[in-house]
Amino acid sequence: MEYLATGQEMSLMDKLGILSDAAKYDVACTSSGVDRRGNGQSIGSCLAGGICHSFSSDGRCISLLKILFTNECIYDCKYCLNRCSNDVPRATFTPEEVCTLTMEFYRRNYIEGLFLSSGVIQSPTFTMELLYRTIWLLRNKYRFNGYIHVKAIPGADAELVQRIGFLVDRMSVNLELPTAEGLRNLAPNKHRKNILTPMRQIQNHIKVNKEELVLYRNAPRFVGGGQSTQMIVGATPENDYQILNVAESLYDKFELKRVFYSAFVKVNEDKSLPALPGGPPLLREHRLYQADWLLRFYGFKAAELLDESRPFFNVMLDPKEDWAVRHLEQFPIEINRAPYETLLRIPGVGVKSARRIVAARRSGNLTFADLKKIGVVLKRAIYFITCSGRMMYPTKLEEDYIVRNLTSVKDRIQFGSDGMTYRQMSLFDDSSFQRILLPEEKLAVAVGQF
Repeated sequence: MEYLATGQEMSLMDKLGILSDAAKYDVACTSSGVDRRGNGQSIGSCLAGGICHSFSSDGRCISLLKILFTNECIYDCKYCLNRCSNDVPRATFTPEEVCTLTMEFYRRNYIEGLFLSSGVIQSPTFTMELLYRTIWLLRNKYRFNGYIHVKAIPGADAELVQRIGFLVDRMSVNLELPTAEGLRNLAPNKHRKNILTPMRQIQNHIKVNKEELVLYRNAPRFVGGGQSTQMIVGATPENDYQILNVAESLYDKFELKRVFYSAFVKVNEDKSLPALPGGPPLLREHRLYQADWLLRFYGFKAAELLDESRPFFNVMLDPKEDWAVRHLEQFPIEINRAPYETLLRIPGVGVKSARRIVAARRSGNLTFADLKKIGVVLKRAIYFITCSGRMMYPTKLEEDYIVRNLTSVKDRIQFGSDGMTYRQMSLFDDSSFQRILLPEEKLAVAVGQF
């Protein structure tokens, strides 16, 4: 029986308060990649676009019922609030309690699925058995057919990992820190080999299961939404180039769906942890996410974006803009002739707009007005493109000039629907603002946290 500090017996809602708060630092809770409709016998469905997303006060996604099974932990990771040496309120659900919460929240339309992680209680295998029992009850006793994402516990029995993989939509194994050295310094109880072993196991079972599904239509799916991982950014001295190379290696070698980056939040006082006078490195996290997008969808390689002589991203430019101004020999690009892969490298041109350009120019040459309708962000693209051999307005193809225009609110150019140039309004020039925003609020807007 668990009790509060007041001596009262801990209720289910008391546990929920403790264990949902304890899960807020785990950002790897994506719900994409699975499309499973209701089957008429079970409760819930799992449509790829059907997960209800919401955000916590610090801007992190909490789209699912996101909880820890327990915040008890046998490990003493220096960066973790739930480490065994911390004096914090502790709680542990039972499998039935997690099922009750999930079903009641679902019936009230609060959630569309479950994200379940856990501290390590007694041993990795013992903890994984509790998670397996929970998910088995949800799927079989309660007939829950909604989305479920579970964290695999490194070091747990491989048979349990395989069993739970047939019950969930996505699994993830936290890499924790970018390098083995960082792990040794801050999480001495955890080892890189133990972390990579279940990753490889999940990858291999996904491959085998795909072959089974081709042969047998009704074969059960194994981790249909793929696997993901998470790295803490800023707790150890690795630079952006090292982190991005690790992410690229994970995508190539383990075929991960997502690598998540979590800006280090200092919740413990320890001499091994950085001071962070400016707070969590949210802008750095944001740049890594932008670069990660370029790796996954835009055909870039980590070595193109950064190198050992320039190991950190430019805080003033997004990674694609930064790459473009350092490779002006490849610009301007003629919109009406460039192949799709080249279009993706133009700042202001996304995957959808590049596809639209390729489709639209079959009917004739495109103009700048056409590009705006297609969705190209002209205030970024104009320095790097031509339409029928002409730039939108006379401009110098010089790095300093372009960077100054991309970063200076005062000098930047805005284009109206008529193609004429106007002063670029600042994000903070809107007359609806009744007060001047504080610097930290401007940063929050810049990184999408406002």
